[in-house]
Amino acid sequence: MSVKTTIYSQVNHPQVNHIRSRIIHWLGKITLNAIAWLIGLLFAIPFYWLISSAVKTTKQIFQMPPVWIPNPVVLNNFVRVFTETEFLNFLKNTLIIALPVTFGTVLSCAMVGYGFSRINWKGRDIFFSLSLAMLMLPSMVTLIPVFIIFRKLEWTGTFKPLIVPAFFGTPYYIFMFRQFFRTIPIELSDSARVDGASELEIFFRIYIPLIRPAMAVVALFTFIGAWGDFLGPLIYINAQENYTITLGIYQMLGNRVTDTDWGIIMAISAITLLPIVAIFFFAQRTFIEGISLTGLKG
Repeated sequence: MSVKTTIYSQVNHPQVNHIRSRIIHWLGKITLNAIAWLIGLLFAIPFYWLISSAVKTTKQIFQMPPVWIPNPVVLNNFVRVFTETEFLNFLKNTLIIALPVTFGTVLSCAMVGYGFSRINWKGRDIFFSLSLAMLMLPSMVTLIPVFIIFRKLEWTGTFKPLIVPAFFGTPYYIFMFRQFFRTIPIELSDSARVDGASELEIFFRIYIPLIRPAMAVVALFTFIGAWGDFLGPLIYINAQENYTITLGIYQMLGNRVTDTDWGIIMAISAITLLPIVAIFFFAQRTFIEGISLTGLKG
């Protein structure tokens, strides 16, 4: 056997190939983790800047080059949020809107998604296509007609225009629930019908416990949207005592940069952001499960 053949056989030995594949596997894993960490740090920079600015003076916030580590740390900004602003009233109004909107969206979209996926009725596919078509209609197109309707109903200046529409479904979430329902064996509902159960009993007793991941996803998205909504309250809310957090922050902005107390605005923005971050971390397993399972079946 020649030297060349011997070297070739040693290089292509199964054990050598196994070691080589393990090295390539770990190098790829390390590279992907490094890229993930880098992207995570890039996304974390604005959040860190918000938190650090909340404990800075206004001079430090606009100082160049940027001050990354506050010195001194001004914790008084958080105290002033509760003593010098109407934050608690803004928080109460925001929750009055966000909680019913979240409940109404989850309930209505789940029921409609169930009807589109598990109940056979004439014209079902046509109405489902119309529902999907609403996804292609920009909200700005319907903004003025919807405002006129609510004005005719004398709902402007109240929370009703921001809450009531949530109980009539959202096309995107209806589609999500429909796709999720289609991943559940239809034999469950068929056997329940044989036993004499009504559609509402099947929906609430059988399907609701099975679609909790999808409900968590829709609830989280809806709550975040209602919590940070600015355009809706800006259009329909007139009285200052009904302002939400977003309108309250907007009100605290002065006409010029020098008129604005940026320290207290950064502090109230940080406090506003913390509940969303906390909810995501506590529900991230259910959230990720719902995202991964939704839409597996066409």
